Amino acid sequence: MHDHLAPPTVRDTGPLIGVRHGNPRPVPAFPFTAIVAQEEMKRALLIAAVDPTVGGVLVFGDRGTGKSTAIRALAALLPKIRAVAGCPYSCSPDSPAADCPHCSQGRGKTHTIPVPVVDLPLGATEDRVVGALDLERALTRGEKAFEPGLLARANRGFLYIDEVNLLEDHLVDLLLDVAASGVNTVEREGLSLRHPARFVLVGSGNPEEGELRPQLLDRFGLACEVGTPTEIATRIEVVRRRDAFERDAEGFCAAHAKTEKALQKRIVAARERLGTVSVPDAVLEAAAKLCLALGTDGLRGELTLMRTARALAALDGAETVDIAHLRQVAPSALRHRLRRNPLDESGSTARVARAITEVLPE
Repeated sequence: MHDHLAPPTVRDTGPLIGVRHGNPRPVPAFPFTAIVAQEEMKRALLIAAVDPTVGGVLVFGDRGTGKSTAIRALAALLPKIRAVAGCPYSCSPDSPAADCPHCSQGRGKTHTIPVPVVDLPLGATEDRVVGALDLERALTRGEKAFEPGLLARANRGFLYIDEVNLLEDHLVDLLLDVAASGVNTVEREGLSLRHPARFVLVGSGNPEEGELRPQLLDRFGLACEVGTPTEIATRIEVVRRRDAFERDAEGFCAAHAKTEKALQKRIVAARERLGTVSVPDAVLEAAAKLCLALGTDGLRGELTLMRTARALAALDGAETVDIAHLRQVAPSALRHRLRRNPLDESGSTARVARAITEVLPE
C-alpha cells in the first residue's frame, strides 16, 4: 500500500432526501412510523437494523408502494453514530477497522453523523462504486491519491439499490465479493488499497422487469413482497398522509416525533438485549424441519431463521425465541431460497405458508 494514499474526506448527506427549490433547508425523510400497511417490509427492515448480520433485505413489488421511502425513513429513525472525524469510511472510534488506511495512522477527533444511506445507481461505473485515482490531485500535484467510491460512503450504513434485478453483472460480482468479506480492495492505476465496507444491503425492484441472479439473491437474508393496497380505507390513508407530508414536511414529522422516538428507543434496547436472547433447541429443531420440508439448499436458511427470529424476539422484549417468532419471520427468510418446482404452480410464498402450517402448527 502506498503511504501517501490518505483519502480525502467524503461528505455524506445522510438520510435527508433533498432540498426544496428556493429553500436551502433539507427536506426530512418521511417518518417510518407514518408508513401505512406493508408490515412485513417494515418488520424486515427493523430486524436488519437490530442485527445487520441477518444479511440485508430484498423488497420486490409494485412501483409506488413505499419501498424507497421505507429505507430512508428507517435510516432517519436510527440514532446517530460516532465516527472518527475526517475518516471517509466513518470508522467507529471505539473499534477502527484494521483495514482503514486513515485510522491506521492514528485516531483523531470524533463526531456524530447520521447513519449513511447510499444509493447505487444502475448506470454507475465500477470506478464510482469502488473508488479510483483522484484525477485532480494527480494532475495538479502529481500525487497518487485515492478518491473513495460509494462502497466507502456506505460503510456502517445502508447501500440501497433500486431495481436491483437490473444491475449489471460485473457490479453484481463486485458486490458479492465485498458483501462476503466486508472489505473493498482497490487496484487502480498503480494504487493499491483496502478499506472497510460493511453495510446492510437493501434492494428493491419489480419482478416483472427481470429476475435477480441466484448468487446475489442468496446474499439477501430477508426477502419481502409488497403490493398495492386493495382496501379503499388504506389507499385513502396513504394518499392523505403523503399529501400532508408534502404540504408541510416539518409539521408532519413533528406530529410523529413521539412515536418515532419510542421506536428508536425500542431498536436501541433490542440491540442491547440481542446478545442475551436465547434460542432453545426446540426452536432450532423446528427451523431445521421447516427448511427440510421446503428443500432449501445448504444451511443458510436455518442460520437466517435463527438470527432473524432472535432479532424479532429482542424487538419484542422477549428473553427467549419461541415458535411464534419463527412463524412470523419464516416467509421473509425462506421464500427466496426455494428451488423451482415445475409440478407446483403455487408461488414461493404459498409454499412457505403451507410448510409452516404442516411443520409448525399453532
